[in-house]
Amino acid sequence: MTKFENPVLMATIGAAQGLRGEVRVKSFTEDPTALGDYGNLRSEDGRVFEVLEIREAKNVVIVRFRGINDRTAAEALNGLELFIERDNLPDDDLDEDEFFYADLEGLEAVDGTGKSYGSVTGVFDFGAGDLLELKGPGRRPVLIPFTEWSVLEIDLEAGKLLVDPIAAGLVDDKDESLDKQFPTKRK
Repeated sequence: MTKFENPVLMATIGAAQGLRGEVRVKSFTEDPTALGDYGNLRSEDGRVFEVLEIREAKNVVIVRFRGINDRTAAEALNGLELFIERDNLPDDDLDEDEFFYADLEGLEAVDGTGKSYGSVTGVFDFGAGDLLELKGPGRRPVLIPFTEWSVLEIDLEAGKLLVDPIAAGLVDDKDESLDKQFPTKRK
């Protein structure tokens, strides 16, 4: 079994669908039906999954993998995460301002003065928008919104993200306290 060098999470398998071995899959590709376009998928334990058929359903895709031919085999895959190597993703198809989320991991988050707030250790979406996890030496991990207001610039070549620490919630804006925004009336 070969170890992943730079794994990219492509999908998570959900419940079985029907009796022929199909499974519901949450795909993390821009086009969910393109899941099999990047080569075979692999699980962390080294199993290889080849997409034979794929079709869209509400919020998921229905996939039939080679060798998964009945409901029992399909049910055994529930919750399995599927990966590919980062090298299998085609960089030449990207526009200049496009990137893969996997490329953000390891970038250092700095503000305009060069102060570091840690490095990106994960990209998450819990349903209300994308979040970047930052972790620095001796610091607890923090989540910041991945928006144009909090992440001002991404420089993959320099390995840095330019962040607005106030918009990202990393520091409090001392000049804009609630007392100044909403002064209390004294009697």
